[in-house]
Amino acid sequence: MSDAFFRSRWVPAPAHVRDLQGHGGLPEGFRAAGVAAGIKDSARPDVGLLVCDGPRAASAARFTASSAPAAPVLLTSQRCRLDALRVILANSGCANAATGKRGLEDAAKCQGAAAAATGVDAELVALASTGAIAHELPVDAILRGVLAARAALRRDGDADLQQAIQTTDSGEKRATLEVALSAGSVRLAAQCKGAGMISPDFATMLCFVQSDAELDADHAALLLDVCVKRSFERITVDGQLSTNDTVILMCSGASGVRVAPESEDERAFGEALDALLRELALRIVADGEGAARVGRVVVYGGVGEDVEAAARAVGNSPLVKSALHGADPNWGRIVQAVGGALAHRGAVPVDVTVEGVAVCREGAAVRYDEDALAAAVRRAEVEYEVGLPGQGAECELFFSDLSHEYVTVNAEYTT
Repeated sequence: MSDAFFRSRWVPAPAHVRDLQGHGGLPEGFRAAGVAAGIKDSARPDVGLLVCDGPRAASAARFTASSAPAAPVLLTSQRCRLDALRVILANSGCANAATGKRGLEDAAKCQGAAAAATGVDAELVALASTGAIAHELPVDAILRGVLAARAALRRDGDADLQQAIQTTDSGEKRATLEVALSAGSVRLAAQCKGAGMISPDFATMLCFVQSDAELDADHAALLLDVCVKRSFERITVDGQLSTNDTVILMCSGASGVRVAPESEDERAFGEALDALLRELALRIVADGEGAARVGRVVVYGGVGEDVEAAARAVGNSPLVKSALHGADPNWGRIVQAVGGALAHRGAVPVDVTVEGVAVCREGAAVRYDEDALAAAVRRAEVEYEVGLPGQGAECELFFSDLSHEYVTVNAEYTT
């Protein structure tokens, strides 16, 4: 497989962005490490530490919408200064979710240890955990990991940090980009994990993004919000909402390049961030625990709530996903999923197009080249369009197929 970061036809690389193919390390003002602390039964890293040493740090964060958020999500979202984070302490192998008061106390101990180790206030240390739910956090192991990670911090430690947050991921989801702005070049880097328990309105994932640009915290929050809505909130693997989802953007300001609000540079920086997060989101879908193909469904027409309901119904339908996996051009599954989602609307005549081949118009099948359609759905990326009566609304969703391997992975996840 190509080492190039931008691989999907649905996410073209912006002209002002250069892919450093993961070999550029972290932007100026950042150091990271990942170490094996013994949380998991392997020699792979399971505790990661990311530190921002920049002179003008600013940050923004987004978290799961779940009503059962894990302890690290609660602690970080409620007790941290989300606009000025300096440190992220992350671990895999234990989600520290559904652990009650004990889980919050354990998370606070780890936050305090990371603060002491890096010389910052505890409220500037964010926590992120991933792994099985309902297991108590192995605090002693993480504390040992914090000390080991502090000693290993370096600017090219992003690969080890990436390893420390992976669970069922089949490979890295990591990037380093150079972004040309009128005031000078800056870097964007990211480390991301996620493969299962992925659903729109957030995905089971951790994503840490760094830049050496100087950016106001409120504008960093605005950009992150817009880009997350177009990326991680537009994907699904299995329709399951996680307890631990966390996305954090940190800007060090170390490059000396200021991204002024409402400027051309802010637009260009936002385009780069958008492309970065959309490609990472697609990597998650493509890695959907045994996935072989990725689907993109665009529903247009009608009203906003209808197009989103229809898109989610298609992307989460076991029948649609099974057909995608088997390269079966059974577009009737699309009609069935949309009809079920909009049953409250009565009869809704729909249009369906698969890879540019019109197969249904106003609720009735039309003539098409069946051989061409069969060949089209054997691609690694398959696109569907669904038209509803009316105009003005549109919703895009990326989804994985449903494979035998997905069932195997999740049937044996804790055993």
